[in-house]
Amino acid sequence: MPKHGKKYNAAAAKVERGTHYSPLAAMRLVKELSAAKFDETVEVSVRLGVDTRKADQNVRGSISLPNGTGKSVRVAVFAEGAKAEEAKSAGADIVGSDDLIAEIQQGTINFDAVIATPNLMGKVGRLGRILGPRGLMPNPKLGTVTMDVEKMVGELKAGRVEYRADRYGICHVPVGKVSFTAEQLAENYGTLFSELLRVRPSTAKGRYVKSVAVSSTMGPGIKIDPAVTRDFMTA
Repeated sequence: MPKHGKKYNAAAAKVERGTHYSPLAAMRLVKELSAAKFDETVEVSVRLGVDTRKADQNVRGSISLPNGTGKSVRVAVFAEGAKAEEAKSAGADIVGSDDLIAEIQQGTINFDAVIATPNLMGKVGRLGRILGPRGLMPNPKLGTVTMDVEKMVGELKAGRVEYRADRYGICHVPVGKVSFTAEQLAENYGTLFSELLRVRPSTAKGRYVKSVAVSSTMGPGIKIDPAVTRDFMTA
């Protein structure tokens, strides 16, 4: 078992064992127990009853949170001509084609998200070994291979997040910062939870949502009642 400091142990002692909190109550507790000197990220972990070894049970996608994530996102766009200008006007931090590919191949990666127009994916595909392991490869299923560059840049800047069930069936997703209000955090959580229910694989058997927990970067885990599928703003 990992050893924790006094602040963590003191915070953990305030979490009632065996208790499953409502989303709003859990977010209030996350804020109350935050003791770090920086604005901690609040992350939700949802354990799903899926077998990700089966292709038809992979749960993956992206969604825009109503209150954003509180994180400044640097967006890179692979585009040329009018679409490159569109990306720049939309607020993209880096825009390019062959020049951007060369920079990445040389090891320069100073962005958090990547968009590509479909016509450039033949070239961008060569970066799979570099961008893939970092979760940065543009993907049509996530909406990051698109001709609607302006819309996607705006969504990524505003707080679009990716969710993906790992090999244990757990989705770890940031839903904001401890500086957010509990209501903002609960609203973001509700949007994420509703999305996970919406994309439930038809082949998933048994209980789909097995457990839900929320924690801040340095704080203890707080269990959320997975039976609450609406009225996320109720204490």
